[in-house]
Amino acid sequence: MEQREELFSDQALKTMIIPLVLEQLLVMLVGLADTLVVSHVGEAAVSGVSLVNQFNTIFIYLFTALASGGAVITILCFREQNGVVYRGRWIFCWDGSMMLRILKIAVPNGMENGIFQLVKVALSSIVALFGTYQIAANGVAQSIWSLVALAGVAMGPVFITVIGQCMGSRDVDAADFYFMKLTKITLLISTVWNVFIFLLTPLFMRAYALGPETKQLVIWLVLIHNIFNAAVFPFSGALSNGLRAAGDVKFTMYVSIASTIAGCLFLSCVLGIVFDMGVIGIAVAMVCDWIIRAIIFYLRQRSGRWKTFQVI
Repeated sequence: MEQREELFSDQALKTMIIPLVLEQLLVMLVGLADTLVVSHVGEAAVSGVSLVNQFNTIFIYLFTALASGGAVITILCFREQNGVVYRGRWIFCWDGSMMLRILKIAVPNGMENGIFQLVKVALSSIVALFGTYQIAANGVAQSIWSLVALAGVAMGPVFITVIGQCMGSRDVDAADFYFMKLTKITLLISTVWNVFIFLLTPLFMRAYALGPETKQLVIWLVLIHNIFNAAVFPFSGALSNGLRAAGDVKFTMYVSIASTIAGCLFLSCVLGIVFDMGVIGIAVAMVCDWIIRAIIFYLRQRSGRWKTFQVI
């Protein structure tokens, strides 16, 4: 236990978490500012901006996937004791097969993110069927959702760094320990942040030039999202990054793609269109996707199957 605490002390974790949270906060405030400014032009303008923004994020996530692959490999190399890091000295660990190793991580991540973004575009097409006020409400809610997702998104790189270094040094027990510790930290931060943002949502609505019906729908959408983002997303999002850092990338890819298509896209069509629930149905379908992935990834982590992979 003492060695694990020395590997990543509370202060070391705090040093990683705080800058990542602040960085994500700045990035996500941009999306909130977009819809806030455009709302004064009218609900139709908010609807248009929210639909177009879905296309912009596709390319961002695709390039991020390659960066994630490189990050996992670099972190694993950093902890490797065989000629990479020895007694505090950094030795560059690149060799002829390193690009293949990066692609081994990056390609599944890219496919997973690509499918996810295509599904988001498909969902935008479904939302476009529901009328201007629902499209506007969904656009504003999504900008707030992005802000709310800060905790889970920021903790993803922390899982990659910590679990990756533990596995790189072949300290599986430490990886197990930090899986539990980081999950608890993520749940705590996520719960506090989600409650805080929901309490601020009525104040946000005062700044938006939207109709009363649209504002009320936004609050309902944020409520549904925040409850499950606090309780479920730490397992479906942040924890899954720890599995990827351990080399369990194909399993997470298959589960994420299947859950996104079946749990999110299919249920959105059923609840949103067939049962005429509109954007509320899409929000429910989205959290169902999180629940499916959270259960599977948690069971996967508890099973210990991720301990058998060797990336480098």
